[in-house]
Amino acid sequence: MRKVSFGLLKQADFRNFWLGYTISMFGVQITLVALPLVAAISLGATPLQMGILQAVEFLPFLILSLFVGVWVDRMPKRPILIVTDILRAVILLGVPICMYFDVLTMPILYLIAGLVGINTVFFDIAHTAYLPSLVKRDELIEGNSKLEFSSSSATTVGQSLGGVVIQLLSAPFAILFNVGTYLFSALFLSFIKQKETVVEKPPEEQNMWTEIREGTSFVFNSKVIRPILIATVIFNLFTYFIEPIFILYLTRSLKLEPIYIGLIFAMSGVGALLGAMIAGPFAKKLGVGRALVASLLIAGVVSLLIPLATFLPLIPAVILIMTMYLIDAAMVIVYNINQRSLRTAITPDHLQGRMNASIRIFAMGVVPIGALLGGWLGGEIGTTPTLIVGAVGIMVSAIFILFSSVRGMRKTEEVIAEHVGNES
Repeated sequence: MRKVSFGLLKQADFRNFWLGYTISMFGVQITLVALPLVAAISLGATPLQMGILQAVEFLPFLILSLFVGVWVDRMPKRPILIVTDILRAVILLGVPICMYFDVLTMPILYLIAGLVGINTVFFDIAHTAYLPSLVKRDELIEGNSKLEFSSSSATTVGQSLGGVVIQLLSAPFAILFNVGTYLFSALFLSFIKQKETVVEKPPEEQNMWTEIREGTSFVFNSKVIRPILIATVIFNLFTYFIEPIFILYLTRSLKLEPIYIGLIFAMSGVGALLGAMIAGPFAKKLGVGRALVASLLIAGVVSLLIPLATFLPLIPAVILIMTMYLIDAAMVIVYNINQRSLRTAITPDHLQGRMNASIRIFAMGVVPIGALLGGWLGGEIGTTPTLIVGAVGIMVSAIFILFSSVRGMRKTEEVIAEHVGNES
């Protein structure tokens, strides 16, 4: 157990990478809550303006991911991580400076949010592509588990921390606190000593569209990555299919008070932390392929528990949904860690950025589609039937891995030996 918990943290380079990533993730989560609060509290933003602000933060992932994947593969990753941390810190300084001179407006806030989002895309894709440079292939599950633990912790605590800091110190000081997280992240990343190996192409062979096509072709031609991508897209589609109506179900069908809703969502964070701890043992017990199938199936089955709460008294209903949320979040993290480790293990280093960018563009691109479909169907047939459809859809996502060669894969190192030669 000690090896699973602390093994990679004994390595100085990974430890500095993990610390830098963790601090940066807290910065991302604080930004997600701080900028909207500045807009709402200091600028009196309208609902439309708040929606535009959120869209501006999200759009860079959809527009730039494939191009960023090419750039990441062309260059050393560590400088990208450090520079994007520093740039986000400098850009965010514009908020308190503009507020001090009383010139902050929503268009300026849109610009700041968009520029921060662009740098976050670079950081997000580069950090995933950088991990194989720091750890051995058979250590990827442990490395991804620790990163996912950090991400889950940041999601659970970071946004709450952002609200508390704004409440105690005011919006400008909260942004300054946010700036500090990015600078400290850059500091720890600068301590990494291990040098990267980058396969450089001659300028005449560097063609953006050709390299993008090379990355997407690798993903779609891979017998391992293709079913994982399809399963992930379907899972995300139906997960966000449920999202728009879940709050309506809690508030209108179950008539829960805010305190109970807060407890339910808190379980999601606890489950995420639990999933990060059990992902490795789960894969060792079942094999990495069966772990992927089982985690998706379990997530779908427990989602079916939501409508059952309609027939229960208040407290049992809340306990049921809390339990469901905990198990669901844990299984999502188990799936993410193992599928990310598996696809990273079989991808050549010079394609890591483009592989991750190709996955991200499709996995994130389906999110608004799922939300719109769920909201529409909820209005047509009601919240409870829509929740059932979403849960069944999540279970269906497991089929694409169940009936692929991925299902029988036992260990990541065995996958490397059997598939790298065929996937190159």
